[in-house]
Amino acid sequence: MVPGHGAHRLLAIPSRERLERVLRYLFDEEEFLSPHGIRALSRVHAEHPFSLWIGGQEHRVAYEPGESTTGVFGGNSNWRGPVWFPVNYLLIEALERYHHFYGDDFLVECPTRSGNWIPLDAAAKELSRRLATIFLPDEEGRRPCHGDDPRFAYDPHWKSLLLFHEYFHGDSGRGLGASHQTGWTALVLRCLESMAAERSPRPRP
Repeated sequence: MVPGHGAHRLLAIPSRERLERVLRYLFDEEEFLSPHGIRALSRVHAEHPFSLWIGGQEHRVAYEPGESTTGVFGGNSNWRGPVWFPVNYLLIEALERYHHFYGDDFLVECPTRSGNWIPLDAAAKELSRRLATIFLPDEEGRRPCHGDDPRFAYDPHWKSLLLFHEYFHGDSGRGLGASHQTGWTALVLRCLESMAAERSPRPRP
């Protein structure tokens, strides 16, 4: 434990310096930060896959933002690039807790190299916003979670149907895997509530 602001104490693995270095990678849009949340694997591995030779055979870990290209994990589950809600939710909670300890004195550049320095609670809100955009329609009524399927954008019988997919494409936000994950993907409701609270007018004192 280290002393914090007032009576606050923090039990954490990374020191402040290590946390700053980790967040530089986390909020880098060329690495983990996608338009729709944090990727499961850095985008750097698209051009530079991790390679390991065992028994004369090469094993590669490359960036795969969508469906898995191998039969590992059954071929329909992929932790090599897509956005997963459970991990993102834990990151949001961690950022909020770190802000509770460090306060507004701890600033992170989000996105990295943007020149936009914000406190950790604002970084948590930005991550929530990006996750929420997966389900929000654009000017043409298209939602990233539906991909290019025109039924969900224009057909009155389909356009209001939202599927809570298992995970989401690391670049486009298209829903992937099982489409009935009303457990962990329902965490998006907290993201939407956070956005709504920010937009609602605050009562006068």
